[in-house]
Amino acid sequence: MCLNPPFRFSVQLCEIVIWSFLPHCFFNLQCSELPKLPHCVKIVEVGPRDGLQNEKEIVPTEVKIQLIDMLSQTGLPVIEATSFVSSKWVAQMADHTAVLRGIKRSPDIRYPVLTPNIQGFQAAVAAGATEVAVFGSASETFSRKNINCSIEESLQRFEQVLSAAKREGIPVRGYVSCALGCPYEGQVKPSQVTKVAKQLFELGCYEVSLGDTIGVGTAGSMAEMLSDVLTEVPVSALAVHCHDTYGQALPNILVALQMGVSVVDSSVAGLGGCPYAKGASGNVSTEDVLYMLHGLGIETGVDLLKVMEAGEFICQALNRTTNSKVSQYSVQTFVK
Repeated sequence: MCLNPPFRFSVQLCEIVIWSFLPHCFFNLQCSELPKLPHCVKIVEVGPRDGLQNEKEIVPTEVKIQLIDMLSQTGLPVIEATSFVSSKWVAQMADHTAVLRGIKRSPDIRYPVLTPNIQGFQAAVAAGATEVAVFGSASETFSRKNINCSIEESLQRFEQVLSAAKREGIPVRGYVSCALGCPYEGQVKPSQVTKVAKQLFELGCYEVSLGDTIGVGTAGSMAEMLSDVLTEVPVSALAVHCHDTYGQALPNILVALQMGVSVVDSSVAGLGGCPYAKGASGNVSTEDVLYMLHGLGIETGVDLLKVMEAGEFICQALNRTTNSKVSQYSVQTFVK
């Protein structure tokens, strides 16, 4: 292994030293040498909803609005704005109507909101929602703790939402949580994930996002789960939603890309967690996903530097450090 001498770059007020420990041939790797990578990937930004819902202190409405407005300037095609759930269950989302009405919407961006039932859907539509999402689970226990009903009951609720959405001409996205593990039941069978994903797709969800809610998945378990789901749901209708609890989110996403998935959920600054999933750390950061995708030559249409600015803003507002490795250790030369 050949080593290059250290070289320094200045980033604002700090300097970092970077050592090149890898052979030059690594940096000359052509993306065509990697199997089945998509030409472009759609990023679904979930920070304003999934990223903030687990914050203990209530985030001011104006901060949420400014975050979404900043993200709207980055080129992101989809920004999940808020959740129309009962404030009894998720107090952080109690200002959903004010947030949705307060943001500056771009005609080129979709702003879906989470609606767990028909009441939430009706409230969302009244507030101006033009796209919604429903949130199911592959784990029976998690379903009862997260949305207070069984999997079967949740699907019945979602059927009502999807029927109403169809009448209104509103697209619906579906989520399957605990696709690679449950905080209460442990391992989840791929066949159970497939069953729920198939039902959501058949109900009319245009896209189904498979979530590693507690971040325990590996490249192997991701491949196994996706292989099963792909027997019943077309790859064009699938997305992955990875948490980085065990540091496996990027490898898991890469496996999904190699298997044909071209939609990835991520959260600015790696914000997130789950009120009902003990130990679940943040979502994979949008910054880190973009850095990997751009390094592979995959188009996203998203400006990484602008996403980093939005991440810096929300982290300052929350008085916390970013979970994005790219933002923590970025060097302007490498971040494009």
